[in-house]
Amino acid sequence: MNAQTDLSSLLTVSDAAAARVLELVAKSANPDLKLRIFITGGGCSGFQYGLTFDQGQKEDDTLVEQNGIALLIDTVSYQYPAGANIDFVDALDGSRFVIENPNATTTCGCGSSFSI
Repeated sequence: MNAQTDLSSLLTVSDAAAARVLELVAKSANPDLKLRIFITGGGCSGFQYGLTFDQGQKEDDTLVEQNGIALLIDTVSYQYPAGANIDFVDALDGSRFVIENPNATTTCGCGSSFSI
């Protein structure tokens, strides 16, 4: 795919999530890092979200940008988070990225796995 698209047509990134990503990229001293979202099989509900930083864009990746961050998503994972929101929550029980996916029919208690 190797395209660049408007992230809002696929998913949204909250201001809190974007700020945290920018902070982590700045701490890494590597301004070329992009946030990669991917979906894998597993977890108690069937699929799991994954987030990691990646410097390289693969041939089948879509590059999406919003709120000053660059996000990579591969063609297999692309179909699952349509309409989702990535947020960052800093609470008493810990800090974490949260993906709210309106397409998920079930989710696990911890929110890291889902089914469609």
